[in-house]
Amino acid sequence: MMVHARYLAIAFAAAVSIVSCAPRRGSDAASGSETIVIYSALDREFAEPILKEYERRSHMRIDGKYDVESTKTVGLTHAIMLEANRPRCDLFWNNEILNTLRLKRAGLLAPFSIPNADDFPATFRDRDQTWYGFAARARIILVNVKLVSEKDRPRGIEDLLDPRWRGKIGFAKPLFGTTATHAACLFAKWGDDKAKLYFDNLKKNDVRVLSGNRQVAQAVGSGSIAFGLTDTDDASEEIAAGSPVAIVYPDRGKDELGTLYIPNTLALVKGAPHAEAAIKTARYLLSPEVEIALATGPSAQIPLNSQVNIKTKVETPITVKAMEVDFEAAAVKWDAAAAYLAEKFGSAE
Repeated sequence: MMVHARYLAIAFAAAVSIVSCAPRRGSDAASGSETIVIYSALDREFAEPILKEYERRSHMRIDGKYDVESTKTVGLTHAIMLEANRPRCDLFWNNEILNTLRLKRAGLLAPFSIPNADDFPATFRDRDQTWYGFAARARIILVNVKLVSEKDRPRGIEDLLDPRWRGKIGFAKPLFGTTATHAACLFAKWGDDKAKLYFDNLKKNDVRVLSGNRQVAQAVGSGSIAFGLTDTDDASEEIAAGSPVAIVYPDRGKDELGTLYIPNTLALVKGAPHAEAAIKTARYLLSPEVEIALATGPSAQIPLNSQVNIKTKVETPITVKAMEVDFEAAAVKWDAAAAYLAEKFGSAE
């Protein structure tokens, strides 16, 4: 359990850093304008332009705090937990769903309504209105086409266990971000025994554990590894950069597992100092306009709003079989899964 403790220590340190630089209540009063504090796990380069545009339109000040790749989502989640008795964050923009559900289970989120809730699939919004999902990404296999011929390309995530590719495949440390969500979903979908066996066999196949999904995509693009599990946004950046890569949407056959789609989520923190302004901001972020901007931008996010009808850069659940998953069940599984995975994959390159 030493590695798991080390992982928690890293997350705690990141949370303390975030808490220490967050504004105090009342600091906005001194400047004469209202400040909304948003903690964003979506990469700053993608989230900040959206927030700046809303800031310009609303004439409100937005103080954004961003997570780092090595503790993606966990640092911000722990900051919100540490601040529970005196919240500083108003709105949590998470780039996945697992840690949002952990906050809900801890009673740290407040319900709020949006007028266009029915425009989002029921799978991607909370029946209790504590979170809403939008702008999804798919968990895919990125392949270096110079190293892997078309006939040898992997078809599903279990192809990462093929001994032909021993030491030539990679994924991000499965304790943070979408990789953690993916792992938790596998534990919920397959059950503990099969999920543990899968990760045991990944370890035996000398999978390279990298610090984040972007690093996986870059390693594939450079030829450091033949293929790896990553997200469509990071894969799209490698494609845009001209790297010799191709996306495989895994397990899309009729009787196969399906490709996992993970939404961004928005949640109002319980006791938020500026709840009313935060709800207005959330309603803007959940608008078709924002999903279009995220879909057509470099991160190539996948719109979930049924009112958005645009050609996307990546495939969606309309054309790819989506993995059926109970996100709530995955969140319940996470603590035990995290302890197990920390022992297996505690360190990363």
